Amino acid sequence: MGTRRFKTISEFHEFRNLQKPRHPLISVVDVGSVSPPENEEPINILLDFYTISVKRMLNVKVKYGQHPLDFNEGIMSFMAPGQVFSIVIDKQDKEVIKSGWVVYIHPDFIWNTALAKTIKHYDFWDYALHENLFLSDIEEANIIAIIRTIEMEYLSNIDKFSKSIIISHLEALLNYADRFYHRQFITREKVNHQIMERLETILSAYFNSDDLILKGLPTVSYVAQSLNISPKYLSSMLKVLTGQNTQQHIHDKLIEKAKERLSGTDLTISEIAHGLGFEHLQSFSKLFKSKTKQSPLLFRQSFN
Repeated sequence: MGTRRFKTISEFHEFRNLQKPRHPLISVVDVGSVSPPENEEPINILLDFYTISVKRMLNVKVKYGQHPLDFNEGIMSFMAPGQVFSIVIDKQDKEVIKSGWVVYIHPDFIWNTALAKTIKHYDFWDYALHENLFLSDIEEANIIAIIRTIEMEYLSNIDKFSKSIIISHLEALLNYADRFYHRQFITREKVNHQIMERLETILSAYFNSDDLILKGLPTVSYVAQSLNISPKYLSSMLKVLTGQNTQQHIHDKLIEKAKERLSGTDLTISEIAHGLGFEHLQSFSKLFKSKTKQSPLLFRQSFN
């Protein structure tokens, strides 16, 4: 399956049989007005522009990569330029009902604005597509109201105020999404608890194996991949729930193992550092002291 790259919004509109965009660098599309793809075969798609979407789709199965998604709820998703995705639509023998909105924003539209400097600070651009934002009815109405306002401005005659007005609404849209993701990390208690349990299992297995000596400390990417979660989503979730990101959790697990070996074995501090994946004793001592406010030697002496 090859990859089809679209450098402009106009090219993508033509590919999806949409009307020509009113502005070459931004467009707002009503999902209900979009016809299904003529080609039923999956295709990898790469867009050189930002995509913000909020959708509901009944009696349609959609798959991004290997991840099937349920669009019966209001789902909001984000893609940064350069992300590759594929969609397979499996129609059932029922009436297809779909609604929602998609906003396409070319980076050139926000060039030389405050948003150009801040847009990449939102972590959700780096979330995987199956890590969608599940909106409550009130949240969905709020998001759609903002998008409709953007659409109204987009369809109006362009003047010197148009760009700044649209950008201000885009900033509001992103800030609300950030708030709603924060809420989701807190309210999806069962799912997040399961992720936390699996995280503990993965780290315990790694730290109790020879991987520390052979491979060094587990990376954030390794942990996220083992959990089938994007690194940014995992760190954002942990930050909200525990106040610490993934790297800090890995370090905490390391310090826990270091304390066990310092207090319960006769290994030298250098041997312990090596066994925990450190090439240099100084690096281990520095991390241990930053976490415990005392050196490994002083910690060991406190047990004598």
